Amino acid sequence: MLYLSLIAAILSSALISIAVYLRSTRWQAKKAPNHIISFDGSFSETTEVVIVGAGILGSSLAAVLARDGRKVCLIERDMSEPDRIVGELLQPGGFHALKKLGLEGSLEGTDCHTVFGYVVHDCNSNTSVALSYPVNIATGEIETGKSFHHGRFVSGLRKQAIEEPNVSIIEGTAQYLIEDDSNAIVGVQYKEKDGEKIKTIKADLTFIADGCFSKFRKDLVSSSVTVASNFVGVIMHNVPQYKKGHAEIVLSNVGGPILIYQISSTCTRVLVDVPSKVPSDLKEYMISIIAPQLPDHIRGPFLKSVKEQRLRTMPNSFLPPKAIYKPGVLILGDAFNMRHPLTGAGMSVALNDIVLLRQVLQDMPSLNEHYILQRVYERFLWKRKNSHSFVINILAQALYAVFSSHEGCMNEMRQACFEYFKLGGMALSGPVGLLSVLHPSPVVLVGHFFAVAFYAIYREAKKGLASLRPDKAVFNSFMIFYGACKIMFPLLASELEFLWRKR
Repeated sequence: MLYLSLIAAILSSALISIAVYLRSTRWQAKKAPNHIISFDGSFSETTEVVIVGAGILGSSLAAVLARDGRKVCLIERDMSEPDRIVGELLQPGGFHALKKLGLEGSLEGTDCHTVFGYVVHDCNSNTSVALSYPVNIATGEIETGKSFHHGRFVSGLRKQAIEEPNVSIIEGTAQYLIEDDSNAIVGVQYKEKDGEKIKTIKADLTFIADGCFSKFRKDLVSSSVTVASNFVGVIMHNVPQYKKGHAEIVLSNVGGPILIYQISSTCTRVLVDVPSKVPSDLKEYMISIIAPQLPDHIRGPFLKSVKEQRLRTMPNSFLPPKAIYKPGVLILGDAFNMRHPLTGAGMSVALNDIVLLRQVLQDMPSLNEHYILQRVYERFLWKRKNSHSFVINILAQALYAVFSSHEGCMNEMRQACFEYFKLGGMALSGPVGLLSVLHPSPVVLVGHFFAVAFYAIYREAKKGLASLRPDKAVFNSFMIFYGACKIMFPLLASELEFLWRKR
């Protein structure tokens, strides 16, 4: 009877957490569109495709569609090399997509670094475990990712787009989407960078890819952005690696996880996750709180860089993929779907999205047939969910929730996750396959997540028996499983919600 009661309580808590999530999203007020206008005049120019935003996704998509024979106009506010502290690590699954798109030349001249996996350092036990990428069975070579300066990679992708004869570049700010009498988007109004003149461009299809701070999101996405933490970034110079070719994750005793990875032959990036509000005296926080958590080979260079550099921050956002289809326009990339950057999979999602989008659009000779485009877009959303986005979105949020836990029974789950990796075999290869975006299986994801939860329960039971407190062990075991359900089930609901909710 005790076990039946526990199972009933667990299922009830899972259903309650899903219901609370759905209630919090179902009754969100619809915001009135702010950046869609009607237009009765003549257009300044005409093209087949307009892409707003020349970042990772926008530049890649422009080059690929141009190679497929589409006439593309790429609108970007500033074509100079961007400078960001995230978007610097491309997982092996993303690198495969880059090569599949024929855009690997964008890495030339970036002084990029080859990544063979991760090393996870645990501050509680002062031990480490390596999560190395697997060997490709077909080639016999180790799978690899790439890390680089974000701006150099974006510039390389823009160069690929610019070199295509079918691509025209407009350096200016997209101000409004233009709709016709049938409420279909037929073009974009923009302002050139070096002039005051407002111009318009007509297009069969407009793509919105203006990134995490998208101005058009509220018009095209039904969900809202939530920010759980911030990354504080700093660059160290000429720092030795703990394990050659491996990025590092530090599970600290305060705050969130800390990422360390080399982005060139001389530069190493450190990203410190700061939950909730960034401290007012950020340098003091880095020196007195964060530095003692770091491995010995990092601590000295980190302190030197913190004292000498301006610390930069970036919000870590979560945005479930809930697009509102509007004829004539599709929204993609971080404007449409974001997850915590802990797993470094954002660019892999974007590039794999382009692979799928290219496939479904190749069946459409004309892009202004709105009914057919809607069916094609729905097929694309299904394909991306089945292919990669479902797993990557949930993995990033769930892993961050576990790794940033410091109190109560969830701290035990964090410790169990680290010890689970140490078991090796499938306990290591399965999670690495997910993290690398090489084998993003939903069944493997959910299976390993709850395997970690049960491993935490097993460890708790052993402690309870050793301390002769089985009652406490039963209670803690319940709280561990409840905490796991509270993390996983709302995330599953956020991905599957479209099955029972009308767009």
